[in-house]
Amino acid sequence: MRVIIVADEKQQKEILSKNTNPGIKLIFAENHSSSSIDDYDAVFYLIETSFPQDIKRISSKPVFINSVIETLKDLKLPDNFTRINGWPGFLDRPLWEAATINTDAASAIFKELGWNITFVKDEPGLVSARIISMIINEAFFALEEKIGSKEDINIAMKLGTNYPYGPFEWQEKIGIENIYLLLHKLLKTDKRYAIAPLLKNKYFETTPAL
Repeated sequence: MRVIIVADEKQQKEILSKNTNPGIKLIFAENHSSSSIDDYDAVFYLIETSFPQDIKRISSKPVFINSVIETLKDLKLPDNFTRINGWPGFLDRPLWEAATINTDAASAIFKELGWNITFVKDEPGLVSARIISMIINEAFFALEEKIGSKEDINIAMKLGTNYPYGPFEWQEKIGIENIYLLLHKLLKTDKRYAIAPLLKNKYFETTPAL
């Protein structure tokens, strides 16, 4: 089986750290060409910020896209598309979350690859990204209330929950823009996702004005 993976350098490293079945040919690229798609059995498009609209024309192969915030319904994608979480720190996890209508085709590809997949609802943030974003948000509230320093909060979370990273370590890894935009999307339908003022300020300080 041949799989094309459009990914940046960090994403490629995470993919290569996974145990993949022998005989699977992973072809990494910086962009895709729909004209040559017949050469591959599946496409993983992981560069979220440059999602090309013409990729929607791929209807004959399973396509996996890194779309943590926007849902399949939002993007109006065909049934052969599957949403996954391609944020930093998630691709090398033993279990991938996915949202799709065609679970059979997605399961078959992951079985061939030797990777584990679990299917979740087609909602913003899927599951783990939504939870971690909330934890990061609460950490910013705690920091603003002077409950502890960033280092204190990171250590407390790692020791208390056995998380691999503390909230602020996750924030640095994932990026403040991803966290803010996901929380902003979730806040539109649920007030529980009210964004900590300190997190909001950090987002606008680090994001260039349009």
